[in-house]
Amino acid sequence: MPRQSKAIERTVPERVLVVDNGAYTIKAGFANPSPDPDTDCHVIPNCIAKSRDNRVWIGAQMENCSDRGDMAFRRPVQKGFIVNWEAEREIWEKTFLAEDAKVKCDPRDTSLLLAEAPNCPVALQSNCDQMVFEEFEFAAYRRCVGPSLNAFNDIACLVEDPPRTSDLDSPPVECVLVIDSGYSHTTVTPVYRGRPIQQAIRRLELGGKFMTNYMKEMLSVRQMDVRDETYLINQMKEDTCFVSSNFRNDLESIGKGPLAAGRKAPRRDEDIVVDFVLPDYSTRMRGELRPHDPTTMAMRTKLGAVTNADGVKEYIMALGNERFTVPELLFNPGDIGMKQAGLPETVMQSMSGLPPGLWPSMLSNILVVGGNAKFDGFLARLSLEIRQLAPAECPVRVAVAPDAIKSTWLGGARLAGNKVALKELLVTRQEYQEYGSAWLLKRFAVGNAC
Repeated sequence: MPRQSKAIERTVPERVLVVDNGAYTIKAGFANPSPDPDTDCHVIPNCIAKSRDNRVWIGAQMENCSDRGDMAFRRPVQKGFIVNWEAEREIWEKTFLAEDAKVKCDPRDTSLLLAEAPNCPVALQSNCDQMVFEEFEFAAYRRCVGPSLNAFNDIACLVEDPPRTSDLDSPPVECVLVIDSGYSHTTVTPVYRGRPIQQAIRRLELGGKFMTNYMKEMLSVRQMDVRDETYLINQMKEDTCFVSSNFRNDLESIGKGPLAAGRKAPRRDEDIVVDFVLPDYSTRMRGELRPHDPTTMAMRTKLGAVTNADGVKEYIMALGNERFTVPELLFNPGDIGMKQAGLPETVMQSMSGLPPGLWPSMLSNILVVGGNAKFDGFLARLSLEIRQLAPAECPVRVAVAPDAIKSTWLGGARLAGNKVALKELLVTRQEYQEYGSAWLLKRFAVGNAC
């Protein structure tokens, strides 16, 4: 008789580490019966940085860096996917294995639930699986499409439906359309009962990184050279930019476009133009936003320096149409020559990949997550333009997650709280060693689902 292979005893650790490995930050924390993103989820910079004094800062060490001027960054995630595991391994070791790590764990006694971007190339998925099991030796592991984890959050209360039960064993929301606009890109992912509908996923090659670089170029041409100030301009973008409800009128109101006869601009120039005081990283660690003062700006030198009442030199940049032309790229990528549709049109392209019967449910449950969702005016503009494109018989309801940055992590933590369902999803290290990486890829691809 042929020898039968010995059955593998399937043991899964109770401790579950949930990781949303984003391009700008890692959201990580341990699952528990009542996950709280404020206390249980830690946000760690996903980068290796080199300061002007040639000191290297890895991951969470960035919190101790006081001078971030002219800082060079090395990011292991590009276009939403982990492409540099040499750098990512260093960041993970500082985050999960170091003695002073905020999320310290012993991988051999820990299960890992890892969120990834939709449509990740198979070769990169295989590299990730090998690093998890062979390099870090986690006891068990599940790789999920990140947007699908949001289906486990309480979306009903955001769109004015009766709230879901707080029981962690409750199933995911039946239909939700997740718009994830982060640092590398923006994706539109229809999720049905916790599973992404693959043929309807759409991607917009625009994210926070692109907009930061665009803002750097604009300011370098118009005011001063800030091409090496990535961190500063990213902070400036987050603090000052907004999505315009009427782009043409706002552009005209600050004298950058032809003013149509008889048209009344919805904003005045002083409502848009602001002064941004640059940090000097000695007395001021972060940029400061002030109302625009034309008198002060007229007194500044060619390098932008102004002496304040205390006799201290301040470097000030006046921000006008940069505040709303940068996030406008999400709605009109063609403004800079990109041959892609804007976000509202991308949503409707995603709808075209679904059966018509799902349209009402999806359009009435649109959830926006990611850092770009925090722009002022983003939700109102997106809702308006989707409503204009959607069929009249379909209600359109768009909501931003209460914490757009940690929403995916929270969904993963809620899933991990359901021990029975999670055990069926996890793959143990013993199974990986027995069946190999090709089997693991098929196992996760069968329903990259949660």
